[in-house]
Amino acid sequence: MRDRNRRSWLRGAPPPGWVRVLPAAMLAGVCAATLASPDPLDIGFLLGAIPPLAVLSYGPLATAVLGALVLVVLNVPAFRLNDPGSTDLLTVGFVAALSVIVSFVRSRRDAQLVTERAVAEAAQRAVVPPLPERVAAVRCSGLYRAAQSGTLVGGDFFDVREGPCGVRAVMGDVQGHGLSAVATVASLLGAFREAVLDRPDPESVVARLDRRLVVDSAAVRHSELFATAVVLEFGADATAVRIVACGQPGPVLLRDGLAVALDVPVGTPLGLGLADASPPAGVTVPLRAGDRLFLASDGVWEARDASGAFYPLLDRITGFPGDLPELVERVWSDLVRYAPELQDDVTMLVLAPAVPESR
Repeated sequence: MRDRNRRSWLRGAPPPGWVRVLPAAMLAGVCAATLASPDPLDIGFLLGAIPPLAVLSYGPLATAVLGALVLVVLNVPAFRLNDPGSTDLLTVGFVAALSVIVSFVRSRRDAQLVTERAVAEAAQRAVVPPLPERVAAVRCSGLYRAAQSGTLVGGDFFDVREGPCGVRAVMGDVQGHGLSAVATVASLLGAFREAVLDRPDPESVVARLDRRLVVDSAAVRHSELFATAVVLEFGADATAVRIVACGQPGPVLLRDGLAVALDVPVGTPLGLGLADASPPAGVTVPLRAGDRLFLASDGVWEARDASGAFYPLLDRITGFPGDLPELVERVWSDLVRYAPELQDDVTMLVLAPAVPESR
């Protein structure tokens, strides 16, 4: 499975092994070739590339050592490197000294980037912490892949929390994606976690989220802040779920090997201030043992292949048996094969009644 968030070598990851070995391999290769050849070889110019190559993966000390070895090899008569003149030696020495300086700057910058990335990841995980495997009577599993490479949080969000009225879950998509949407995601999740504790039903939770976005939008001139979301509430024994959808389709019910898109009224998106004039309407769906509710963002529903055809989620998801984490991973793997060039955040959330624990 392709991991779209994995850093490549050119995006801050440590260099691959062959890059680290290359400077020493080149030095050893030049020495071996000159000693094995019966005639002098004019390959000394290759040694000039060794210090700059060392900059890619080594610190200033190791770069300086490799530069010094290059100068030694050039001056050892046994290697017969066409008797380099003083100008050649000065040129190689200058390149080696410059490489040491560049290596020092790169090492300091890499250390700073590692620190900043660690802080950024900690902050993003604080906004959207990993889901537990079970929240009260509900099992859950989620997957999130941000459209902006190298980020853990973007425009999509989900959360599952237990409160006085049962287990409540939310999955949504704010306007935009990437780091610019993180502040809105954090605001909505904060409002959701507060509403779980004191709102009597999912409709009032949605009203709280709508008010949060309206207030945030009012503080920004010419703002057009809005979000779509689905809020679910499970009873104490998870035998039924109440679903409220705002600008986003409801979940897919997986039951007895079939996938059915639940007919949930889709209300207006959050942030438009219409919750009072047009309150969202929720529906209650009975659940059986073995049922699973699959929620997906637009990044899944609107993914297209090379011909422009949408990803057929309902047709494919029934072919992915397995537990909840395995299900989301299989759908993700299938999605990136179907539409390799995904341009939107991809979010999946699977919820299911937990099997009662035997006493």
